[in-house]
Amino acid sequence: MIPKDIVTPFTIGETDFLLDGQPFQVISGTLHYFRIHPEHWADRIRTAKAMGLNTIETYVAWNAHEPVRGEWDATGWNDLGRFLDLVAAEGLHAIVRPGPYICAEWHNGGLPVWLTSTPGIGLRRSEPQYLAAVTEYLERVYEIVAPRQIDRGGNVVLVQIENEYGAYGSDEDYLRELVRVTRDAGITVPLTTVDQPMPWMLENGSLPELHLTGSFGSRSAERLETLREHQPTGPLMCSEFWDGWFDWWGSIHHTTDPAASAHDLDVLLAAGASVNIYMVHGGTNFGTTNGANDKGRFDPIVTSYDYDAPIDESGHPTAKFHAFRDVIAKYAAVPDLEPSPRPDAPVFEVALSGEGDWMPASTGSVSDAPATFEELGHLGALVRYDVALPASSADRAVLAFGEVRDLAWVHVDGVFVGRLSRTLHERALAIPAGTTLTVLVEDQGRVNYGHRLGEEKGLIGGATLDGAPLAGWTATPIDLATVAGTGTGALGRALLRGTFELDAPADLFLDTTAWGKGFAFVNGFFLGRYWRNVPQQTLYVPAPVLRAGANEIVVLELEQAAELVARFVAQPELGQLEE
Repeated sequence: MIPKDIVTPFTIGETDFLLDGQPFQVISGTLHYFRIHPEHWADRIRTAKAMGLNTIETYVAWNAHEPVRGEWDATGWNDLGRFLDLVAAEGLHAIVRPGPYICAEWHNGGLPVWLTSTPGIGLRRSEPQYLAAVTEYLERVYEIVAPRQIDRGGNVVLVQIENEYGAYGSDEDYLRELVRVTRDAGITVPLTTVDQPMPWMLENGSLPELHLTGSFGSRSAERLETLREHQPTGPLMCSEFWDGWFDWWGSIHHTTDPAASAHDLDVLLAAGASVNIYMVHGGTNFGTTNGANDKGRFDPIVTSYDYDAPIDESGHPTAKFHAFRDVIAKYAAVPDLEPSPRPDAPVFEVALSGEGDWMPASTGSVSDAPATFEELGHLGALVRYDVALPASSADRAVLAFGEVRDLAWVHVDGVFVGRLSRTLHERALAIPAGTTLTVLVEDQGRVNYGHRLGEEKGLIGGATLDGAPLAGWTATPIDLATVAGTGTGALGRALLRGTFELDAPADLFLDTTAWGKGFAFVNGFFLGRYWRNVPQQTLYVPAPVLRAGANEIVVLELEQAAELVARFVAQPELGQLEE
């Protein structure tokens, strides 16, 4: 419960949010601190303010703060306190959404792998193991958030309980426990929930004492009417106004019309509703932090999280920025700030050396079945599997797995013989006779939505050869950040390396169309995944990871590079648009 001696400047009135007793319309936008280089936080916040926002919202990604159980980190990229302080320094309020589940197209929906792989755990419900871990997590987050609440001189005005819970479950005891932990940790500002404006979701995802908000991106008047039916009093709020969309490999680059999005925003604000624009600036799924969706087809999210947001991936205003600012100016004062348009980035080429096959030798322990990534305690994207093949007089045999999660390259005696894709529901292929089978498996991104949260990665359900079980597997985790290549050079799977000079650090756009599939690093910073499989064709290189003078690029190619060259181009290319 809120202590009686606490006077809260920000409250929920009969029809409006109240700031110091006066009606206050929240005009907010989402920035994910964990998707933005920390040296860019202040710039992105300031640019969002220039659009007319009075509030910044962020999720908290549990698995960014605690990827290994008990090793909590709130520094550097994870310094939520510093991020909130930078928001405050611009005179903006803040909304914090700590989950514990966040979705966000972020790997595993923000839940740590150590949590979701705990035997017998019940995710997102009142199960003892889960609640114990969630309590520890929330208490750590609230140690950061509580002293920054508006009633203590800070800027945090709202905290959200769970996230779109009505689409997943209906465990009221679970929600009540989250509320108890939140209040016991000293959170005194109003608490909200969010769900899509579908009656069953709104009914299942909240509690009477929590303020219900909606998530949608169109048909604003209709959505607000549905929301009002389930939230009879208090301010209406769309706390996820979807102004764009995310991309996945093998699809198009999704965009929304600026004028249409601005119209729906206008309808919201004209109705007196508060809004949080998702996203005002999307950022990047650096490294292997992208999530995935699976609704009958596995679709891993691309590295860019540009989201077709008003502020693009590299932090510059778009046509949507100006359309939104014009709308906001009808309802609130807009600062006299004019962010600069995106300049052309430096254009140059870097010759790369092909340093041969980078895959390390098999060194893992032997087990009857292929060990999963979880059993190995491996948080990386790749595991090498090896097994001895039985002697056979047949020239070819059918290799089959229960399931491949998510992409596997199959080799016999070191020779590539085929690839199996989860997206294409491929689980079997014919292989030639040989001595040793090697399978390289990539986790392409952990599902971030629905009941596939926390699923195991690797070769699942065992393996057979012409129907007979294959046993005696060795599993070798691969650390992408430290792996090194050896050999005489090749254009197949290889470590590619080059150096380049800069007069001064500047944002760059790395063209990946000369390569097949893999991972790219600049000065040791893990940019993310690339793939010829559309839509994304460039990787964003933030200026803070570069330096004046010599810089190094390293590419770990999984398949086939067409050219031994790295090209840096003037503008990003995120893929073909829908015609």
